[in-house]
Amino acid sequence: MKHVIGLLATLAGLAAATGCDGRAATPAETTGRPAAAPGVVEVPPDSPMLAQLKRDIVKLVDLPTDEVVAPGKIEANPNRVSKVVLPVSGRITSVLVKTGDAVEEDQPLLTIASPDADSAMSAYLSAQATVTQAEAALGKAQADLDRASDLFEHNAVAKKDVLNAESALTQAKAAVQQAHASREQTVRRLSVLGLTASESRQQVVVRSPLAGKVLELTVVPGEYRNDTSASVMTIADLATVWVTSQVPESYIRFVQIRERVEISLVAYPGEVFEGRVSRIADVVDPQTRTVKVQAEMDNRAGRFRPEMYGSIHHIEAVAKTVVVPAGAVVENNDGRSIVFVETSPGRFEQRQVSVGKRAGDVVRVVNGVTPGDTVVVDGVMLLKGMLRPSARGPHEPCGVPNAAAALGCRSESAPAARRENARRSAIASGGGVPASLKR
Repeated sequence: MKHVIGLLATLAGLAAATGCDGRAATPAETTGRPAAAPGVVEVPPDSPMLAQLKRDIVKLVDLPTDEVVAPGKIEANPNRVSKVVLPVSGRITSVLVKTGDAVEEDQPLLTIASPDADSAMSAYLSAQATVTQAEAALGKAQADLDRASDLFEHNAVAKKDVLNAESALTQAKAAVQQAHASREQTVRRLSVLGLTASESRQQVVVRSPLAGKVLELTVVPGEYRNDTSASVMTIADLATVWVTSQVPESYIRFVQIRERVEISLVAYPGEVFEGRVSRIADVVDPQTRTVKVQAEMDNRAGRFRPEMYGSIHHIEAVAKTVVVPAGAVVENNDGRSIVFVETSPGRFEQRQVSVGKRAGDVVRVVNGVTPGDTVVVDGVMLLKGMLRPSARGPHEPCGVPNAAAALGCRSESAPAARRENARRSAIASGGGVPASLKR
């Protein structure tokens, strides 16, 4: 029986040496060092965990007070896009460019062997022959008029012969003008086909209508094309591009023509580009209840490509705003936002804050901190676990295992538990209960 009573006394002593959750008593409990006030965590200067807590400064920056953020997509400027078609049907003999190539205006793109080229050359030669004949007839009419005028001065012919010669000369001049016009028409036809009048047999040359880049190519050498209305190549001038977004109709009042907008692209994370609104659609999409907005961006550096995705930020106004890094804000057990402010080296105070909308990597703060405060941005959850229960909330456990004990985290219920365990130990050993342990 004595052995049983002794074992019970030993177990009671072990229970008294442990805290609320069965852990060993912390240095604060055994040495009598006062615990930190509620909402405050003190980290010893020699603790390795102090180096793990990264801090940053609360800042006052310019942020938009009203803004609209809408998804967007880069498109080529439709005013600077050309669909190249074949001027004649025929066989493709060569393609002189590739997709992605930069081309200059009037640069040869491809060549075609076409019977239409022979027809155009024949028409030109015929028109040239007509010009020669008309000019010869004009020379004869001029000579006839000169001879008739000389004979009339010597009374050798009647006046009507001179008048007839003058009429013939006028008709000859008109014929020459008509012949020249017909020839010019055939020359223009040759020019459209990329031909010149200096050679009799040539291939049709298709040239670039503008400077830009080849975005699409749908033809290969050796292919025969009959359809002269189908596009074989798309060329776009990408010196400027459009970013198209769909803005909800409830926010369209914030968007104005020629206003500056900020553009973020998935391809370039962390970078912000500038554009200006160039067009706002006149109708609302009945399915999505959005309005198409297009902003123009300078792309002379060639970084932006059609079909890139991103977002457009339409900014209404800016104001000085207190912000903290997004990683500094956490929620306590009651769902309230808190941060930890370093009030002195190694001393971190929990502050309840009212937060606004997030802006990139920072969060707007309405109250709770002031510019210049130092807040913890990495290791916040560790500090949260080190709080005394009254500061953490009614449902949170006492700290982070091991780490909390190493830094003096203690439970307010531990002293009462030890007193109860000591009282039971005294009863089990058969001794009286000291007055200090009586309930």
